[in-house]
Amino acid sequence: MDYPQEPLIVKNYLKLSGWEIMDGHHLILGKTTDYITGEIIEDTHDERYRQNIARLLVTNGLYDKKDIISRHELLVNAGNNRAILKIDFLVSTGNRICMIIKYGPGSITTRHRPALAASRIVASYQIPVVVVTNGLDADILDGTTGRIVSSGLGSIPDKVSLINLSDNYSFPEIKADRAEIESRIVYAYEVDGSCPCDDTICRIDP
Repeated sequence: MDYPQEPLIVKNYLKLSGWEIMDGHHLILGKTTDYITGEIIEDTHDERYRQNIARLLVTNGLYDKKDIISRHELLVNAGNNRAILKIDFLVSTGNRICMIIKYGPGSITTRHRPALAASRIVASYQIPVVVVTNGLDADILDGTTGRIVSSGLGSIPDKVSLINLSDNYSFPEIKADRAEIESRIVYAYEVDGSCPCDDTICRIDP
């Protein structure tokens, strides 16, 4: 079969033919609807895991969609270097963020530290629950101590459990110097250690 030779024409030809195409390092499968926001977004293998997690929060965790913010943009700094990356889900009860969920393929153990660091800069206070998941498994971490309190997607706290936990949590303030250190940690793991073609991270020129 002969294909058009111009790159843009080839890309459009493959789209119209229903072929999978690459954008950065993601395999684009088409378009899908974000379960939380209703937005039309790119359908990728990673996005399918994220959407499954969103459905799990609502159907099993009994959260309202309004309790969940998806793809939250977080600005991180390391000296003069800045970047914006995305936290997959922020989950609130009342007027406080009580849980963050960070998705990433592969090993979840190596993602504990940057996720904990993110939980200390996404708000002015410590987020009590930090979830790290690859879509198949999950570790639920105590945001204050960093210890694993449970594992498995089924162990992600439901709404009632999160409310009960937050009622007994002090939400300690994160001091500015601590926030600066945690921001550097996120930058080192998520930005310095990322693939240059990762379009989920936006590096900001100094």
